[in-house]
Amino acid sequence: MDSHPTPRRRLALAAVAAVSALSAAACSSAAESQDTGAGSADKSVQSVETPTAKPSPVRRPYTISFGGDVHFEGVLRTRLNANPRTALGPIASVLKRADIAMVNLETAITTAGTPAPGKQYTFRAPPSALTALKAAGVDVASMANNHGMDYMESGLADSLAAIRKTRFPVVGIGRNAAAAYRPYRKVVNGNRVAIIGATQVLDAEFIQSWTATDTKGGLASAKEEDRLIQAVRAARKNSDTVIVHLHWGTELQKCPNEAQRSLAPKLIAAGADVIVGGHAHILLGSGYLKGRYVNYGMGNFVFYNWGPETGKTGVLTLTINGRKVLKEQWTPATIQGGVPVPLTGSARTQAVADWKALRSCAGLTAKP
Repeated sequence: MDSHPTPRRRLALAAVAAVSALSAAACSSAAESQDTGAGSADKSVQSVETPTAKPSPVRRPYTISFGGDVHFEGVLRTRLNANPRTALGPIASVLKRADIAMVNLETAITTAGTPAPGKQYTFRAPPSALTALKAAGVDVASMANNHGMDYMESGLADSLAAIRKTRFPVVGIGRNAAAAYRPYRKVVNGNRVAIIGATQVLDAEFIQSWTATDTKGGLASAKEEDRLIQAVRAARKNSDTVIVHLHWGTELQKCPNEAQRSLAPKLIAAGADVIVGGHAHILLGSGYLKGRYVNYGMGNFVFYNWGPETGKTGVLTLTINGRKVLKEQWTPATIQGGVPVPLTGSARTQAVADWKALRSCAGLTAKP
């Protein structure tokens, strides 16, 4: 081999070396991009003039668990004051296993204010209630219910201040309609999840004063069907799963009422994939309607109990991928000392069978 290459030979060797260096740099950049993930702050990688297209994230199934009505009155206030981090009791272990967990927070978050005039039952709780929910594994709550503004406008102001301070996600309530109907959003296993909260139950004398408008704070009302449907359609445009959490039904009535039966298909037509709710203080049926999942009643959850039926409770866990509910699971419990205690053995088996039987009068099916 010639140990003294000609000038032309030297130029050729230099060109080969330059190409090799560029290839090595490109491989190094690709490896760095993979290590840092999509959206890397490495500007040298982002400034490449001909970047390759980023692959779309692959969706994988996720789980979401729902509990029913929660307040912190009576014996529950004693538990809350003693230790907010254990206030929900043993059911917390079930909630913590889910990717998302949600409950209906049926109380105003305030320690002051004046109760709603003429209202038989008014509930309020200190901001530590939100601490208790978070500690138990709850990720989001709805306050769109017939107790969310039990302490009127001053209670609403205190509730919104507590939500801001604790940064605990709450839907169905806000400083105006835009905020009240705004969904909670979270990306889970590549799924863009949107959860909207609204109430179909409001005392007649408070419908106007408690309903959020463009210029006034309050609750998201399902009585304003067009406004709720608009919110569902908007969420559908940029979400993989749209969930509507409703306060609905008739107290102690075991089958869904006409208002529920009328609203559910309208929300499904607007783009809802899952509809879950409560208010009746007892469990109602769950299953599929027009290919989507509907729960008509979650019953009491963390709540003082006054009877064998109102003390039946549990956690509904759905496994979802995109718009499809792949699996339902019911973890039955009974309310003891105000908190749900999961059932075991034959009692659990029977409770699951009883829960599945509730769909018989609800017009729902066991399969999509």
